[in-house]
Amino acid sequence: MDQFDIIVIGGGSAGSAAAGRLAEDGKRSVCLLEAGGTNDNFLIKTPGFLPFIRNSANYKFDTVPQKGLNGRVGYQPRGKGLGGSSAINAMVYIRGNRFDYDQWAELGCTGWGYDDVLPYFKRSENNVRGGDEYHGGEGPLHVSDQHWTNPVSRAFVDSAEQLQLPRNDDFNDDKQAGFGIYQVTQKDGERWSAARAYVEPLRESPNLDIRTGTLVEKLVIEDGRVTGVAIKRGRKRETIMAREGVILSAGAFNTPQILMLSGIGPADNLWDHGLDVVANRKAVGADLQDHIDYVSSWETESKDPIGSSMAGNLRMVKAIIEHRRKRTGIMTTPYAEAGGFWSVMPDAPAPDIQWHFVPAMLEDHGRENVKGHGFSLHACVLRPESRGSVTLQSKDAAAPPRIDPNFLDDDRDIATLRAGVRLSHRIAEAPPLSGYDPQDRYPINIDDDAELDELIRGRADTVYHPVGTCRMGADEGSVVDPTLKSRDVEGLWIADASIMPRLISGNTNAPSIMIGERCADFVKAALAG
Repeated sequence: MDQFDIIVIGGGSAGSAAAGRLAEDGKRSVCLLEAGGTNDNFLIKTPGFLPFIRNSANYKFDTVPQKGLNGRVGYQPRGKGLGGSSAINAMVYIRGNRFDYDQWAELGCTGWGYDDVLPYFKRSENNVRGGDEYHGGEGPLHVSDQHWTNPVSRAFVDSAEQLQLPRNDDFNDDKQAGFGIYQVTQKDGERWSAARAYVEPLRESPNLDIRTGTLVEKLVIEDGRVTGVAIKRGRKRETIMAREGVILSAGAFNTPQILMLSGIGPADNLWDHGLDVVANRKAVGADLQDHIDYVSSWETESKDPIGSSMAGNLRMVKAIIEHRRKRTGIMTTPYAEAGGFWSVMPDAPAPDIQWHFVPAMLEDHGRENVKGHGFSLHACVLRPESRGSVTLQSKDAAAPPRIDPNFLDDDRDIATLRAGVRLSHRIAEAPPLSGYDPQDRYPINIDDDAELDELIRGRADTVYHPVGTCRMGADEGSVVDPTLKSRDVEGLWIADASIMPRLISGNTNAPSIMIGERCADFVKAALAG
């Protein structure tokens, strides 16, 4: 039976960081278990191939029908394979707002205020602009300015400025508000996932065992302690033992699923599936928070935006050849090239809407091929009040969990989103973006609340940032304490977005990596003591 000092479950953003940091000093043996593959291919590494990353690297989860979205089933893409969602995301590097982390600390998460987490963001970061008070210049995660930006994306930033919305060249320093071009997790024109940052450099290390294609079925718990992991590889089942501990880092959906399959979770749901209850922990799978997002879309006659036409297709063929030869040009696009943060509600303590500008027309998360040229503008509610859940719908670990984000359940969320969508339209109507003569693909009376609400409920969905399903806290009801240690069993830590007590104001990849970095330090400290 295989034995390791530490087993890390999940090779995504946080799991890669935790495994890499624990293995790099050579003091302990680490086994990294990942259900997917290596993700070592040109489709993953080429930013512009983002829309063409298919099943092998994406769990492609669905939600239950959403009453707040007219009964529609939502789409929940999640990264599968090394790098996790950092291998399939839009690469936007955002940390969140100071308010978010200071709020965590106020909620009892001691040591998680902004000044506490900033050193970990800096330690992880290798920013092309170099290190300073807010940025790191020597970390493993490469952060780059975009190598190529569509002229329509630059026009978007100029149009926001026409409305007295300030430019912001760095959303990760002391000021988040404003509009600009995003920095991205790329190096030399290629995607730089968490796995490339933390795991690939140690692939030949004798004390890091990387096992892909490995499904974790449950934790092995003996006398109140996690001693190993039950896995399935192909048709073979086996158990891997952990001498010192296990880090569960399977993401906001799969982490609570694995806990529940192991007997830790809401007792009623476990009993429904014939599972023994190790700990009746109601917070496992509860408090699901996600950024509800509406995508406004306009068509143009201009061929500047990326689009499906004879001229557009020819340009992309040339771009693919250029990228294969030089790693430059259009295929370095993250698609979400520009964006911004602003407060649309009078009582907001920090920006409450984030925009992602895409110089292409999007439908159904990019899964539908839209003919012609145009642009899209996402607006998402940064700190939603609605709460959902993740529960079991099968005791088969290979089956997806039951996901219910409960979008727009709280009326405050649609009020905020309504204001955000209206500002999207004001920006599109301002020069120079208005010079493209954009034609609204879903024209309504934007000032009519009822019409706008119906449009939002008919088209809004996630922007891929689920958190909170194994929340951290100082209270006894939380799943982990502020050192990410399980409250129910010894030898278990959780490190991923599921531990966030509140959703941060921005993209969740960089914060997840920060959480993995912190978890590695917590584990080292616990084992040293």
